[in-house]
Amino acid sequence: MQKRRTYQQLQPEERMTIASMKQQGSSVRAMARTLGRPASTVSRELTRNTCSVVGYASAPAQWLSTSRREAARTCPKLHPQSMSWRVVLTLLEWKWSPQQISGTLKRMWPNDPTQHVSHETIYTAIYAQPRGELRRQLIACLRHGHSTRMSRKRGTDRRGQIPDMVSIHVRPPEVYDRVMPGHWEGDFIKGAGNQSSVGVLVERTSRLVLLAKMEDATAASALAGFTAKLNSIAAPLRQSFTYDQGKEMTRHQELSAATGVRVYFCDPHSPWQRGTCENTNGLLRQYLPKGTDLSIYSQDELDAIADSLNSRPRATHAFHSPFEVFERMLATASIHSASIH
Repeated sequence: MQKRRTYQQLQPEERMTIASMKQQGSSVRAMARTLGRPASTVSRELTRNTCSVVGYASAPAQWLSTSRREAARTCPKLHPQSMSWRVVLTLLEWKWSPQQISGTLKRMWPNDPTQHVSHETIYTAIYAQPRGELRRQLIACLRHGHSTRMSRKRGTDRRGQIPDMVSIHVRPPEVYDRVMPGHWEGDFIKGAGNQSSVGVLVERTSRLVLLAKMEDATAASALAGFTAKLNSIAAPLRQSFTYDQGKEMTRHQELSAATGVRVYFCDPHSPWQRGTCENTNGLLRQYLPKGTDLSIYSQDELDAIADSLNSRPRATHAFHSPFEVFERMLATASIHSASIH
């Protein structure tokens, strides 16, 4: 493994050595050997920081180097002399929150990003102030007035939490075995800029895919789209539905009431717990590429895509298609239902 190269800026004492050796007429390579530096570093130092009046001297060379580095730094949007900072200060005095300020600046100048400042930038500018009266006054303007920024990881994060979730860990064992049919996994696949989406349903045993057109990524659209698709399946083959903790599933109890499926939720950031759906999403990207507008597809077109995928032979089914496997499952479910009645 190649060792990573590091570089340290020339220090003031090294510049003093270079100045002294230059007065003595030493060569660039001799200076480099003394400092333990590459000759190119010393040569570049002499070229950049030699003053036309006094030649090379350590103090002017240090000043020139520091000035050049400071000039290369991007000026922050909220530097003390900027107009944006004065506007932010005024709105903070009005007791506006950084989020309110950020949103208002975007509304006032929708076509001028140079006037936009995120709420995080405002918080950073406030807490970057040196200790003193101005810092105390700015922090006092904030709603909570903490003297230091508090970690968002402390305690329980309740943002966007779905009420009355039932964990995947209490899902019946037969769901894992893929022996009993009727257990589904679901997801949204997103289009360009997350502005469009399609609902995906996959049956775990047969790998049958259903696609639902969504008007948007809201809970209302998810409820309507998934309800319609699940209710198009025979009742014995809709037993459970496993999803991630996306906010579009906040109305999962209504989905259960409308379809009879039991809804289970995966752990956060655990896509492998819905591995069948994740793999299917990869196959669907052949038909619905990333970065495209998914709203252009009608429900009939999505159904045709699902039919195409469901007709493809699968190695996991000994090269039978999901359609064939699902038809056998449906026939078995019908026979079982008839025998009960």
